[in-house]
Amino acid sequence: MELQVLNSPFNQEQVELLNRVLPTLTDTQRIWLSGYLTAQQGSTNSVAVPATSVPTAVVSQPVISKEVTVLFGSQTGNSHGLAKKLAKKLEEQAFQVTLSSMSDFKPNNLKKVQNLLMIVSTHGEGDPPDNAISFYEFLHSKRAPQLEELRYAVLSLGDTSYEFFCQTGKDFDKRLQELGGKSLTERVDCDVDFDEPAAAWVTSVLNALNASSASVSVGGAAAVAGSAASAESEYSRTNPFQAEVLENLNLNGRGSDRETRHVEISLEGSNLQYEPGDSLGVFPENHPRLVNELIQAMDWNASTPVAVNKNGEERPLQEALLRYYEITVLTKPLLEQVAKLTSNDKLQSLVAAGNEAELKSYIAGRDLLDLVQDFSLQGVSASQFVAVLRKLPARLYSIASSSKASPDEVHITVRAVRYEANGRNRYGVCSVHLAERAQSGAALPVYIQNNPNFKLPENPETPIIMIGPGTGVAPFRSFLAEREETGADGKTWLFYGDQHFATDFLYQVEWQRWLKDGVLTKLDVAFSRDTDQKVYVQNRMLEKSRELYQWLQEGAVVYICGDEKKMAHDVNAALLTILEQEGGLNNEESVQYLANMQQQKRYQRDVY
Repeated sequence: MELQVLNSPFNQEQVELLNRVLPTLTDTQRIWLSGYLTAQQGSTNSVAVPATSVPTAVVSQPVISKEVTVLFGSQTGNSHGLAKKLAKKLEEQAFQVTLSSMSDFKPNNLKKVQNLLMIVSTHGEGDPPDNAISFYEFLHSKRAPQLEELRYAVLSLGDTSYEFFCQTGKDFDKRLQELGGKSLTERVDCDVDFDEPAAAWVTSVLNALNASSASVSVGGAAAVAGSAASAESEYSRTNPFQAEVLENLNLNGRGSDRETRHVEISLEGSNLQYEPGDSLGVFPENHPRLVNELIQAMDWNASTPVAVNKNGEERPLQEALLRYYEITVLTKPLLEQVAKLTSNDKLQSLVAAGNEAELKSYIAGRDLLDLVQDFSLQGVSASQFVAVLRKLPARLYSIASSSKASPDEVHITVRAVRYEANGRNRYGVCSVHLAERAQSGAALPVYIQNNPNFKLPENPETPIIMIGPGTGVAPFRSFLAEREETGADGKTWLFYGDQHFATDFLYQVEWQRWLKDGVLTKLDVAFSRDTDQKVYVQNRMLEKSRELYQWLQEGAVVYICGDEKKMAHDVNAALLTILEQEGGLNNEESVQYLANMQQQKRYQRDVY
């Protein structure tokens, strides 16, 4: 069909040009042109041309729903943060966005969704994060609907040092395919340094949703650039604030075999904001001794310049290993990359297919120095070696202060990790940095990691039960300081445990003051090494089972913070026992009771 001057806003010369070009265009080219024109129109202040006056050939577009559902499953807040940024970019491109945690999304509405974007982390040993469990179980149950009309994309966050790397995201991707969903773009599995691969996935998703690279490269690029510009003016994970250490105290008494540091840090001038339950990200330095031993073992020159990012920026090797690269954790992908740099037969055999058990055993508890010494890797250049290393990730610590009680400050509680393994002394990277080399006046690169999954109840009268042995008590110091400042009058109950009452009762004076003032209603403690039979927080919970059950019936919110592998499981088992003993429920009913509490945000965990 030829374009006529009478039915278009174009002059005769423009009509002739269009009539020569349009018939030669493929469908793909017409879609590209349509997206380009749409993006151009959105980026100018010109008056939009009414749809009825635009020639059909020019406005030909794919039939794509502009409604997009973004679901996130997040334990520490990274997935939530990425999901919010993605939703903003979608809205800037005129998409109608539904943003929700997986726990808040009604699974029965999944059948109505045409475009689904999922950002999810993997927790523990391949498990979904807490706020993704119910949705994960629904999707993998017989109740899950067929989803032939669904288009989806999955971004997975994980850590290659764990065996089941990004397992939750992989499971979601596989299950959605089984239910008939069509992938918008390939799943991306991110390691701890997730910024660049996540950004590439977002661009790919936007391209797919617009069905045109033009609409993304013109309108989308402007939106991304604008976001980046605004992010550079704020302090964040990618642009940390250089904060001054105000105070660094050892909380343990003389004679304790533990060292727990209370670190107070200034946020003055940063405009960083946090709430109780959030975490502080700290970028540490590797131990100088390990860095020097590694350089000596490889016979490298400490001043050799090496790249520290993909832009080619260089730093001396010693500084790069100290501040930029992870050297204390071995992963399967790392060993596979290192094996390509050498012809060492032993290393080639270790990473060979079918040798997973031996590889897993070797990786556990060893670092980069072990690797280069065990396999005589001298001869590999420093630049080759650092090119396969992971970035040194920040460590997250539960914040132990209230910004209302301590303006322009943030406090953290950190236990120094030191141990011997395979004939050498080992150090927790960040904990020992803080214990030995971050004294008053030192600078630390920090940022705030918001955690919407671990928050005080909105109603100040709601009772709360806090279970936090050892450094897991840190966020509850923040909770009570906040409640004291706001005058909240809901009941509070703390279960705390450690080894010895005399030397390991962290923040003892503060708990006792809050008890006296009524900010803390009840305190139960368990010091496992002070009695012949070891007593833990879960034992104290069972001893108070009747009263604890009554608090649950009154609507109390339960918080757990600390070790995920042992403590959190034991505490969960104690809660199930209490529900069975005091509530008369069977095991299945007790499990469902806790699941309902989790859904209602009355059972929150900050475990690691």
